Amino acid sequence: MDTDASSTSNAYVLDTLNGVLKQRRYAAAEESYVASLHHKGLNKILEKVGEEATETVLAAKDAEHGGEAERQALISETADLWFHSLVMLSHLELDHQAVLDELARRFGISGHDEKASR
Repeated sequence: MDTDASSTSNAYVLDTLNGVLKQRRYAAAEESYVASLHHKGLNKILEKVGEEATETVLAAKDAEHGGEAERQALISETADLWFHSLVMLSHLELDHQAVLDELARRFGISGHDEKASR
């Protein structure tokens, strides 16, 4: 797949997921995992983000010297972390585009300079 097609496809995934998250935010908690997180509140969502971050870190350690299964586990855990981060943003009435805009803003800026500016 060429870069442009891949970028379009990736943007589609994020846009579609954003729409699903918005739709499910107000669904019945018993019918939607996303709705159940929203109903439990920000602290529960943050707990899940922290849990997934820890699982991602552990999977990365395993993947460093592991095989294909460990590398795939890292991909899976990273997807879980991204998903729950998107739920967090949705709960705060933000979406992925603000994050993508911030990442784009940082292009061409030294990581050291960017960190120092915060």
